[in-house]
Amino acid sequence: MAKAHSPQFLKICLAAKAAVAECTVAEFKARLDKGEKAGVDFQLIDVREESEFAADHLPGALHLSKGVIERDIEHKLPDPKTPLVLYCGGGFRSALAGVNLQQMGYSNVTSMDGGIGAWREASYPLEK
Repeated sequence: MAKAHSPQFLKICLAAKAAVAECTVAEFKARLDKGEKAGVDFQLIDVREESEFAADHLPGALHLSKGVIERDIEHKLPDPKTPLVLYCGGGFRSALAGVNLQQMGYSNVTSMDGGIGAWREASYPLEK
């Protein structure tokens, strides 16, 4: 069952989604199937809460939650040209984080539309 988001939250999320490049889970999985690797060709970042990440996450994901990503990104990934793929539960928090990273100078940011929810629905692999 989908969450019922408030109108103002949806408004800012839709604006963020329009401002950040997006990929579908199928497009991202195709990159992996072609041999691209998280941590080598791009950084895969899970922006969900720590408890969500602990339950399961995409293989190779780095955890930087929406609450701390802006504070910690420069320490973890100082090169603003690093290709980043962000995901969350459904694609809203990752888009919001992506806008902020772009404002900080990160120039290659992609948000995964549908997030881990769509990843699970497609029965793609997860790790704990």
